[in-house]
Amino acid sequence: MSQLSLTLLRTGFLVLLWALVLAAIGVLRSDLYGTRVTSRGRGLTARRRPDARAEKLAAPSRAATGVRTGAISTREAPAAHLAVISGPLKGTIIPLGAAPILIGRSPTCTLVIDDDYCSSKHCRVYPEGEAWFVEDLGSTNGTFLGNQKVEDPVELRHGERIRIGATTLELRA
Repeated sequence: MSQLSLTLLRTGFLVLLWALVLAAIGVLRSDLYGTRVTSRGRGLTARRRPDARAEKLAAPSRAATGVRTGAISTREAPAAHLAVISGPLKGTIIPLGAAPILIGRSPTCTLVIDDDYCSSKHCRVYPEGEAWFVEDLGSTNGTFLGNQKVEDPVELRHGERIRIGATTLELRA
């Protein structure tokens, strides 16, 4: 084997070794410092003012806002928020609207839970008609509604509790 090919082989092996060391340091750093929390501020949309036509198009309808007219209903009031009642985020309240709530460890989730028993995208709570449903998104340790493991989307009623690892959430009016 020539001297040039032996030098290139040694250099390639050294570069590969350093890449492995830097990758290991990156993994250790992410484990030590945890999940990076991203800001959910208004950002660019708060700085610029939309024109009148965009405001008119963006105005929600009465059906979307939940405003009703006509006869008084005897049905249960729609859910207003999801409250964290135990776990590291105890006391956190998430207002419910028309959008689904994604729960997990990923910074892109609506509710970010830093728990070893929580998957990156663990479950979602979403509206369907007048009801709210909870759906497990293939998590490793499972989502529990009361003491029952959620396998398919299950309707969530007022006062029922969702358990994800050490965190418990409750649907409240």
